Amino acid sequence: MHTTYTRQTLRQHFRQKRNSLSDEQQIRASHELLSQCLVTEQYQQANNIACYLAQDGEISMQPVIEDAWMQRKIVCLPVLHPFAKGQLLFLRYHKDSQMKANRFGIPEPALRVTDIVPLPLIDVIFAPLVAFDSQAHRLGMGGGFYDRTLAPVARNTFTTEVYGVAHDCQNVLNGIKNDKWDIPMQKIITPSKIYIAP
Repeated sequence: MHTTYTRQTLRQHFRQKRNSLSDEQQIRASHELLSQCLVTEQYQQANNIACYLAQDGEISMQPVIEDAWMQRKIVCLPVLHPFAKGQLLFLRYHKDSQMKANRFGIPEPALRVTDIVPLPLIDVIFAPLVAFDSQAHRLGMGGGFYDRTLAPVARNTFTTEVYGVAHDCQNVLNGIKNDKWDIPMQKIITPSKIYIAP
C-alpha cells in the first residue's frame, strides 16, 4: 500500500508541476525537445516513429511530428486496441487523418486496418510520462497501456527503441523504484538533456 500511495502522490505532484507551465514555456520546451531529438542517431535514421498528442500538461511532440513529416518519416499515434483490453495499436498519422476521441477523451486516428503499423516496424517510440529519474526510469499514468503493449520490446523480441519524453521539471531527484512490469526506457529526452539508461 505504501508504494502505491507514494507512486500516486508522485503522479499528482508532477502532473501539477507540468500543468503549471505557461503556454510560452510549453511552446519553447516543445521546440527544444525537437532540437534534442535531432541530435540522436536513432531519430535521424528512423523511418517509422510513434509519438502522441499532448494532454494534461504533457510536453508537446508537435514540432517533432512536423519535422518527421518534412523528412518523409512515417508518424504513428497510439490508439486503444478495440479487442485486447489495456493494449495499444499504433496507427499511421497523416496531416489529414480523421480523428476521434477515445473513451478517455484523447484524440486518436479513426481505426483503419490499412493504417496499422506493426510494432516490429517502428524504429522509435516516444512515450509520455509523469515523472522520470536520471537512470531513465519512467513513471507513467498508472494505466499500464505502454507497459503491456511494449512487453515484447522489453524481452528484446524487437529492435524498437523506447524513449520517454518529459519537461525538465518532471525529474524525480531521488529516483523511481520500478515495478517488475515497468518497461525500461533506453533514454529519457527533455528540452535540456538526454538521460541514457545505464
